Amino acid sequence: MDSQLTEKDLTSFKKAGQIAAKARDYGKNLIREGHEIVEILDRVEEKIHSLGGEIAFPAQISVNQIAAHSCDTYEDKNIIKSSDIIKLDVGAHVNGFIGDTATTVNLDGQYKELLKASELALNNALKEIKPGVQTGFIGKTIQETIVNAGFLPIKNLSGHGLGKYQIHAKPNIPNINIDASPTIKENMTIAIEPFATTGAGSIQEGGIATVFSQMDAKPVRNQITRDVFERIKTYKQLPFTTRWLTKEFGIGKTKIALNELIKMNNIYGHAPLVEIKRGMVSQHEHSLIVTSKGKIVTTKLDD
Repeated sequence: MDSQLTEKDLTSFKKAGQIAAKARDYGKNLIREGHEIVEILDRVEEKIHSLGGEIAFPAQISVNQIAAHSCDTYEDKNIIKSSDIIKLDVGAHVNGFIGDTATTVNLDGQYKELLKASELALNNALKEIKPGVQTGFIGKTIQETIVNAGFLPIKNLSGHGLGKYQIHAKPNIPNINIDASPTIKENMTIAIEPFATTGAGSIQEGGIATVFSQMDAKPVRNQITRDVFERIKTYKQLPFTTRWLTKEFGIGKTKIALNELIKMNNIYGHAPLVEIKRGMVSQHEHSLIVTSKGKIVTTKLDD
């Protein structure tokens, strides 16, 4: 997003970032061996609301070789294992302005170098952010940092712009070096999210989608589907998850409605993204505002 932001917009964007950061750190502290993943997700989302924010996308915990888009259903009983690489991705919004942030936890420490690689890549990339810098140079910084640590960046995942009620806007912020690329401009609101892996450095869709986005609003005849779709419309085209609907409508009605809405192309499913060689994956992410002097990282907590 690079249109002129008002003072109110900037205040909302900063507040959303702080709420997302607090919810991220709250969720990080809940990641303990034996804890149910779905309970952690519920509590992170409750934390966002308690802090005065709205949910920009479902809180997600992606484990081991899954890089992103993993969101347990209401009936799942998956628990945290000490050997797991746990990626917690959190999004909050205030008046449509989004804070998007992620961290990675490995309780037994066997993958600490992999975690350090994505975190250092993020920190090094942030140092380079200012107007006039090409996004490909940011990708080069991320790539070199991760490769020098002995791992590979995931080339087909990237950071992104953040728009009003828009999770992924222009520009893309690559995790690898790209020669011809857009330029960072003052007033852009963006998220940078390096992924480091022990695998081949690429992901593909795998598994059943539990995160969805509304794509269209074709009229619905079936009453069950219509009721569910009316709820989906309240999410203002931001991503949503099966778990939210199941709590309100039950498993059976939710399944019927989602299947029909997918066939109608009213909604689109975001399947889990899995590393192609089943390599382990770590991720770190911050949101920021580009200023004339550099940047304001909204998802770093104030001292």
